[in-house]
Amino acid sequence: MTAQQHGTPRSFEDLIDEAATVSVEGWDFSWLEGRATEQRPSWGYARSMGERMARASAALDIQTGGGEVLASVTVLPQLTVATEAWPPNVAKATALLRPRGVAVVADPEEPPLPFADEAFDLVVSRHPVRAYWQEIARVLRPGGTYFSQEVGPASVFELVEYFLGPQPPEARGARDPQAARAAAETAGLDVVDLRAESLRTEFHDIGAVVYFLRKVIWMVPGFTVEQYRPQLVALHERIESEGPFVATTTRFLIEAVKPGSCRSRH
Repeated sequence: MTAQQHGTPRSFEDLIDEAATVSVEGWDFSWLEGRATEQRPSWGYARSMGERMARASAALDIQTGGGEVLASVTVLPQLTVATEAWPPNVAKATALLRPRGVAVVADPEEPPLPFADEAFDLVVSRHPVRAYWQEIARVLRPGGTYFSQEVGPASVFELVEYFLGPQPPEARGARDPQAARAAAETAGLDVVDLRAESLRTEFHDIGAVVYFLRKVIWMVPGFTVEQYRPQLVALHERIESEGPFVATTTRFLIEAVKPGSCRSRH
């Protein structure tokens, strides 16, 4: 759905009202279908994660969101656990993953992880708010793997800076893949793969912008339609006259292994 529905242009108020009231629970962006597009990284994270899950015996998904990515895995390890902090997502992930035998643990997005040392041979996380490398290393068995796709530096900053103005260098440089490598190595892990890509994102109507900022709350902290109404009106008029608002999404893939050999747990 674009700014037109059944051939009739939709008003700013109509688009805003719809996007401001629709549920933003979980990490499913299907509401944006036809309203926004995001180029996907070439490495296919969900597929690659599924391949690793099929070979694992005990796996942990950190910050699972609504459990959508984990639920897409065809073969799960005999022991699979997920953590999530936001209560609505905990409920959604539990409903989605419990039938698959996955335990969802309500846990803050900060250390410590509520698991014993060397509990898992695979730890995964898609778009973690922050990777706590010492904790990841602690819960991994020797020979175990951490496999994650993360948001890279200055991702969608064209949109962020439209609302907040130019961001300082420390904000633009945060989430550097090389900083992630250094932190993983400091925690005692060996980084075996690190790849980064810049990808094209388009917002086709102002409703897509509002929905995105309501869902990805750290982009424009405290975002509300009321506070940013003048900017939203101007951006709506710009999209209507010039076409989609284009931004650059950045992603990086990191895979790290804990030195040693996996020991039998039988």
